[in-house]
Amino acid sequence: MSTATTSAEQGQAHAADSHDLIRVRGARENNLRDITIDIPKRRLSVFTGVSGSGKSSLVFDTIAAESQRMINETYSAFVQGFMPTLARPEVDVLEGLTTAIIVDQERMGANPRSTVGTATDVNAMLRIVFSRLGQPQIGSSQAFSFNVASISGAGAVTIERGGTTVKERRSFTVTGGMCPRCEGMGSVTDMDLTQLYDEAKSLNEGALTIPGYSMEGWYGRIYSGTGFFDADKPIRDFTKRELQDLLYREPTKIKVDGINITYEGLIPKIQKSMLSKDRESMQPHIRAFVDRAVTFTTCPECDGTRLSEAARSSKIDGVSIADACAMQISDLAVWVRGLTEPSVAPLLAALEETLGSFVEIGLGYLSLDRPSGTLSGGESQRTKMIRHLGSSLTDITYVFDEPTIGLHPHDIQRMNDLLLRLRDKGNTVLVVEHKPEMIAIADHVVDLGPGAGTAGGTVCFEGSVDGLRRSGTLTGRHLDDRAALKATVRGRRGELEIRGATSHNVQDVDVDIPLGVLCVITGVAGSGKSSLIHGSVSRREGVVAVDQTAIKGSRRSNPATYTGMLEPIRKAFAKANGVKPALFSANSEGACPTCNGAGVIFTDLAMMAGVATTCEVCGGKRFMAEVLEYKLGGKDISEVLAMPVTEAAEFFRAGEGKVPAAHAILSRLSDVGLGYLSLGQPLTTLSGGERQRLKLATHMGEKGGILVLDEPTAGLHLADVENLLGLLDRLVDAGKSVLVIEHHQAVMAHADWIIDIGPGAGHDGGKVVFEGTPADIVAARSTLTGRHLAEYVGA
Repeated sequence: MSTATTSAEQGQAHAADSHDLIRVRGARENNLRDITIDIPKRRLSVFTGVSGSGKSSLVFDTIAAESQRMINETYSAFVQGFMPTLARPEVDVLEGLTTAIIVDQERMGANPRSTVGTATDVNAMLRIVFSRLGQPQIGSSQAFSFNVASISGAGAVTIERGGTTVKERRSFTVTGGMCPRCEGMGSVTDMDLTQLYDEAKSLNEGALTIPGYSMEGWYGRIYSGTGFFDADKPIRDFTKRELQDLLYREPTKIKVDGINITYEGLIPKIQKSMLSKDRESMQPHIRAFVDRAVTFTTCPECDGTRLSEAARSSKIDGVSIADACAMQISDLAVWVRGLTEPSVAPLLAALEETLGSFVEIGLGYLSLDRPSGTLSGGESQRTKMIRHLGSSLTDITYVFDEPTIGLHPHDIQRMNDLLLRLRDKGNTVLVVEHKPEMIAIADHVVDLGPGAGTAGGTVCFEGSVDGLRRSGTLTGRHLDDRAALKATVRGRRGELEIRGATSHNVQDVDVDIPLGVLCVITGVAGSGKSSLIHGSVSRREGVVAVDQTAIKGSRRSNPATYTGMLEPIRKAFAKANGVKPALFSANSEGACPTCNGAGVIFTDLAMMAGVATTCEVCGGKRFMAEVLEYKLGGKDISEVLAMPVTEAAEFFRAGEGKVPAAHAILSRLSDVGLGYLSLGQPLTTLSGGERQRLKLATHMGEKGGILVLDEPTAGLHLADVENLLGLLDRLVDAGKSVLVIEHHQAVMAHADWIIDIGPGAGHDGGKVVFEGTPADIVAARSTLTGRHLAEYVGA
């Protein structure tokens, strides 16, 4: 027997067990101020702090980004060439990192062909089940896919065999599941021709009313030179042939002014350039045109299922794949559990487990045929979590960005259980969160602040939840805040009637929404709140709706460009100096020629990560030196863009720099709590909460007596919620009717009127289960919302 003893037998820790911390030293990404911190592994750590304090910069842009970059470096240079290039974060030392899996708030791709089933691979498993068990059998799994068209062909092929050339006739057939009428889209489009052109005018007189189809430019040359019709003749005088060529002609090669081009009729051109995109991803003026000119109707052949007749005819126990995808997932899970077929038993077990995860995570009310672009931010995030729940991997770092977004207090407990299960499997769970219910389950809390933007970026506290309460930080002071019910509520000044609402799971609802008050629509996730309001209220005249769609923008976009504030500022600079407004745009004539107005120069280092360095010519100011000589109120355009909102509001309020249009926008930005943002800060560096409030400030300037807000507390710190409530009160007192879809109990308690939708989710919801004041719903305790609100206010 060996006399050697291990270090463990001697009571010493094994060297491999000494790596129990993620060590961050000198983190300076975005607004972080040289942060040094140790984060325990295999624990649940929650990062708190006001919106913009640096939570995402530390968790996502430093820890998770470096983990992903180091994993990418393990691949060969050839493979790295096909992967996104990730720059090293601004940090001195990062030790103890493990593989990071990021589950963020980004909404799922809004591709019109993407559904919940295709995005989670459930459709793929279901197609194989139907290809094996469906009767009659129609082919392989692709025969059940609405993204695969049926095609066939035949012809002669030449084969060399034994030194001789032989010609043989070959044919092939691909059986796909795509509906040939709607091409797997589920809906067909019909054009209102009166919205495409003014038939009383000729093309040269500007008959076309389609955005971007101006006769002054290239389109004018094309239409004048086709020879298919007379561009000087009013469209109503066109012959049948001419109108056919203008509207429907198939792509045809022609020569215009000696240049070979392909001419195509208006209808197919619009279908390819506009209708192939998801509506939500369109620019506002394009979306307005599409809403005006195009009607989307359910495909009459497949009844919206997207599938061919053959795919719908193959059934298992009387259920087709179209029926299965239309079922609520909780019902589909029960149906799959009832299938017993040894030949596909492992596949059925995997399918049952995945569907069970949907139910467990609180998404059992969805159906597989639900377009993924219609999911909210919270639903998208939980859908992405599905694939991680059954994973056998351990010692992974899971990074979550506010997983409680879109969750009713009733659903938050279920989410907490899932995060604890991930931790108990031996994983490190990092969560950026504001909700006290989730902060309460943390093993370790890191509070960043004390303020936002330049006033944040430091660690104010790290330790236990109890320690946070006693710490005296902004989060600690507000952690146990509870909004009280109003002593008196405002009286309504009228009503907005909704009759027979049936959007999605809403079940023929009749309800009167009070006007002139703060009205809150609530209910469990999936109960039908958004479907009711966005389906029956948002598109009415005089209604301004601020939904959850994310702000899109590159690093060239900033608060000044997004809000439209830069336009009056540029005009004021131009007027004061007698030059063109285009000079004061870093994306136009005023851009620094060396960096093209980006402020940084990107150097491609081939197989290594690219490097971004500040432009030496403009010093990161983005403008030409000549432009910076022009002043307004003693400041150049780069100095104005570097100002925080509060300082800029004062600058543009009066004196030489007075620009009323810019001051009005800046006042709204201050109202929503973004006074610390600089006007030129890239949108890509803003947090989720900052983007939400920037969007709110932009829409507040629109004309409309009714303001609809969809979860405005998303991404807001407990202290910021108080400011939001003050803003909502000011809006109502100014004469607006404010309608808020919300789960946050503080907003419910502050409401003048509550409409509770439920009682459950999916087909168990869609009804109005309560209407009344917050005091009434607390007193009744007849709904889940009533019971949770009563617990919250301590009634």
